[in-house]
This record gives sequence, structure tokens and C-alpha cells, in this order.
Amino acid sequence: MASGGTEAFPDLGKHCQHHHCNLLDFLPFTCHGCKQVFCLEHRSYKSHACPKSDYNSRKVVVCETCSMSIETTGQDEEAILKRHHNSGNCDPSKKKKPICPVKRCKEVLTFSNTSTCKTCHIKVCLKHRFPADHACSRGASPSSSSVVANARWNDRFMAALASRKGQDCAKKASSTSPPSTPSVKAY
Repeated sequence: MASGGTEAFPDLGKHCQHHHCNLLDFLPFTCHGCKQVFCLEHRSYKSHACPKSDYNSRKVVVCETCSMSIETTGQDEEAILKRHHNSGNCDPSKKKKPICPVKRCKEVLTFSNTSTCKTCHIKVCLKHRFPADHACSRGASPSSSSVVANARWNDRFMAALASRKGQDCAKKASSTSPPSTPSVKAY
């Protein structure tokens, strides 16, 4: 018999090459490191103890001083960190992460939880994304003008209500006009 399949279909599927498994898998996985074939359970580097698990991988070390990540693929980590410190790119002021500027909020601003206010253009956390929540500097003036506009609208409404003189909106005055015909005919 061939390396996989059944008697009827000898080329279908492959056996897992893990030394304890040998399962016939119809959707086998080929390891990119050791180039062997494995079943779903043994496809990861760790599950089949791949000797070449670092194949095509990137390793990074984080500088303690400035929190910058530096790639160390195949090189000594300490030598790379020393070279980074001496290069002048290591700035301790970069280590401090931005926090929400709202008083008493200590939320660290990251890519996924940062919102920029459309009125004052300040970056705040998602809890304070609305102008009323972060004491928006320009947000106060439009809201006060909207209050004035609402007051004018209320005055106009009350004037229109008084001009009706107690008539109901549903009842029309004594004009009897024929019902209007629709502009589009239905067939």
C-alpha cells in the first residue's frame, strides 16, 4: 500500500508522521520547519517537538529604558541592547505611555481605545469620547447656542398654539372641499 489512502483510493490522505500517532488524515498539514506531514492534533511546532521551530521566525527584545522593540534574529540580545543604548535612539522620555487627559482618569491610550474629539481634537479614552464627558472647550459654545435656539422654537410654538384659539388640530375649519385625488394611479 502507498503512504496514505485506502485500498480503493491509494493516493487519498497521508499518515501522520508523529512517532506515536500514524493517523490517516485526509487533510494533512506539512510542517514548514521539518517538512514532515502531521494530523490536526500534531501540526503545531510544540506538539510534535519540531527541531526547526524557529524556521522563518522573528525574535524581538524590548529595551528596558525606552520600551522600544528591537529585532534580534540570530544575534546576541545583550550586544544588540548595548548597541541600541549607544546609538542615541534610546530615549527614556518615550517610555511614558499617553493617558487620558480627563481629570481622575488613568486609562492608558492605545490604538484600540483612543478616540479623537471632533470639536476640540483632543485624544481621549472611549469612556470620555463625547464632548459632555471630557469638558470639551469648544463643545460648550454650540450647546449654549442650541439652548437659545430651542427657547426661540418654544416661543414660536406657544405663539402658534395661542393663534389656534382652542381649535383641535384634527378638525378643519368649515371648508368642505372634495377629497384630493392621488397623483399616481394604482392598477
